[in-house]
Amino acid sequence: MNSPQGSSPSRRDVLQAGAVGLTALSIGPNLVASEETNQQGVPMRPLGKTGEKVSLLALGGHHSTRAREEKDSLRLIQRAVEEGVTFLDNAWDYHMGVGEERMGKALEEGKLRDKVFLMTKVCGRTAEEAQSNLDDSLKRLRTDRIDLWQFHEINYDKDPDRVFAGAIKVALKAVEQGKVRYVGFTGHRDPDVHLKMLEMPYDWATVQMPLNVLDGTFRSFQKKVLPKLVERGIGAIGMKSLGGNGGVVSGVKVPVEQALRYVFSLPIAALVSGMDSEAILEQNLKIVRNLKAMAQDEMASLEEKYKAAASDGRYEGFKTTKNYDGPVHQKQQLTG
Repeated sequence: MNSPQGSSPSRRDVLQAGAVGLTALSIGPNLVASEETNQQGVPMRPLGKTGEKVSLLALGGHHSTRAREEKDSLRLIQRAVEEGVTFLDNAWDYHMGVGEERMGKALEEGKLRDKVFLMTKVCGRTAEEAQSNLDDSLKRLRTDRIDLWQFHEINYDKDPDRVFAGAIKVALKAVEQGKVRYVGFTGHRDPDVHLKMLEMPYDWATVQMPLNVLDGTFRSFQKKVLPKLVERGIGAIGMKSLGGNGGVVSGVKVPVEQALRYVFSLPIAALVSGMDSEAILEQNLKIVRNLKAMAQDEMASLEEKYKAAASDGRYEGFKTTKNYDGPVHQKQQLTG
């Protein structure tokens, strides 16, 4: 499904760093400084070995579509694209479908569909559920194809087996039909479940996971999963850079710019950021446009500084509680 792609300089540097041990997995200030940017000044990075390039800053579909007034959501999405954010996130279950509906309307009314790389997530584990999700998503997003379709919330040990007992067949067929271009998966609870999914018989295009300055200390996706994605040329997509509900900033008191710079300095293709207002969009655009990547020693110093706060996952509730599991997936866990 994915087109072959040779190793880019950034990937070679990452692999060389891996040979001496990657605590921070930094891609290096020099590489970021020479990175390609689009006309609006937003850095663009390769999406693994797919041959696609996406904006380093991605618009989170949950936050961007939760405004009380629809017009505010539409304006935020359209403004993000106008400002150079080309990677849009969403999911079948966001706001009971309203998330996809608003994003689809924003893209159609703004004639922006062909300017973005559109991702949404499938919640269904059976073939029947996955097919229904796909049909809904295409209709709501007002499009004939989804650029990236990711299996949502692969959080528990039985999730990979469930997907491969049914839903994966729908994904394979959708790719053949041109309704889906690339397939990946997401999850926020346990890196070992991600590793199990990576062992399944499929060449994933992407993996989405929590990455933040605390992650390296507790149940770490950065240490356990990210190196494997780099080795295999799988596009790494970060999320929860501020700790889900902002605990990294509000609880641990990590400055927003520092928290975002830390994740932007990892070998990721994009960071899905929960931006629910134009003010937050402008803040994050300023940071990414003026990005000065952290060197490995700076990242390691930050990890050490916040190590005590990170030790038990209290500021990463998505790893330790079910509060971040969507209602569809909570119900799935109760069905055995």
